Amino acid sequence: MDSALIMFAPLMALIFLGVPVAFALISVALVFGVLEFGGATVHLFVAKVQEITSNHVIAAAPLFVFMGAMLERSGTAERLFEAIHMWTRRMPGGLAVGTIIMCVLFAASSGVVGATETVVGMLAIPVMLRYGYDKGLISGTICAGGSLGSIIPPSVLVVILSLIAEIGIGDMFAGMLFPGLILAALYILYILIRCTLDPKSGPRLPPSDDDPPLAEKLRITAVALLPPVILIFAVLGTILGGMAVPTEAASMGAVGALVLTIIYRNFTFGVLKEAILKTISITAMILTILLGGTMFSSVFIGSGGYTAAEEIIEVMQLGGWGTLFLILILVFLAGFVMDVLSIILIVVPIAVPLMTGFGFDTIWFFILLLITLQTSLLTPPMAGAIFYLRAIAPPEITLRDMYRGMTPFILLHFVVLGLVMVFPGLALWLPEVLLGFE
Repeated sequence: MDSALIMFAPLMALIFLGVPVAFALISVALVFGVLEFGGATVHLFVAKVQEITSNHVIAAAPLFVFMGAMLERSGTAERLFEAIHMWTRRMPGGLAVGTIIMCVLFAASSGVVGATETVVGMLAIPVMLRYGYDKGLISGTICAGGSLGSIIPPSVLVVILSLIAEIGIGDMFAGMLFPGLILAALYILYILIRCTLDPKSGPRLPPSDDDPPLAEKLRITAVALLPPVILIFAVLGTILGGMAVPTEAASMGAVGALVLTIIYRNFTFGVLKEAILKTISITAMILTILLGGTMFSSVFIGSGGYTAAEEIIEVMQLGGWGTLFLILILVFLAGFVMDVLSIILIVVPIAVPLMTGFGFDTIWFFILLLITLQTSLLTPPMAGAIFYLRAIAPPEITLRDMYRGMTPFILLHFVVLGLVMVFPGLALWLPEVLLGFE
């Protein structure tokens, strides 16, 4: 039992020393596994490799990644950008508002945070800079909008979470839909209020002589919106409607993204090769981290780690809500220095039995966890969203602008977190109606 608790010290040390998280997890699990179980550890690890590689759920992950990679190159984003901003440009902060709407649609089409933030950012940042938007508002809009890829389904992160927690992906997708849309709505509300009170932050765009007539606007909008809406239904609608399992829906999404690339005349074998290589690279990373986390949690639980955690919680006398807050706070703090996937792999195997033991709904807890993890994507010093932004932002947008701009959006996350805590139906109503989850 004591050895299980000690496992976290060398793990954190290796991570801080710069050892890749997957190898840190595997190394610590191997050493402590051999000390605790001897040669049986090898058989345990082989069984875990077989368990992960034979799981049909994980097959959805590379398909979602491929879908996102192809959408980056399909031309969908450029057409969405033009269509949405035709309608929002005259509003206070209209370019930023349109960017959030575009992020929602792109997140619902791709399921990948990096793809959403990178593609939308490359389109929106130059335009907002040209019209004098506040650099902090630009940074916050791109980072917060891009992070919606982790809370708006389909999300590759949720595929991994569902696999670890052994819970239905459809239930998770349904549960995260309303909180994700509420969060996006609060982003838009904040931008409108800020740019109304301070027009210099996000000025309205003046009328243009080349503005298309209403009929042309409707045509452009229909052409731009129809393909991604069909793709969203093919992926998300079929899962929520019970018409397809996640792997089948992800397959349709991958084929749909490929077809869109052909329709928009952006398909080449070079583009296909690049998307495949990116898919292989990201999938290999996910599988390696997933394998390391599974090995670590198996040794931890097998060594009595869960029992030790239970005893500590009992001694602290925190109760159900106190334990919930403690877990969310630890997850939030861990996000300062660790990537989201690693946090899930370490925390979920320990947290789920504790939460179910206190009678909390599993879906509800996972939605709270996802919102907290999404907040950690925006929170310094790790701030994964900033790494994507720095790769595409021009030099005039400084790190200070990025941190300053993200603060209001981080606060909005806590608002949504509180709403879901107080009103669990925001996360549970849709799974109950669509999928009969109880």
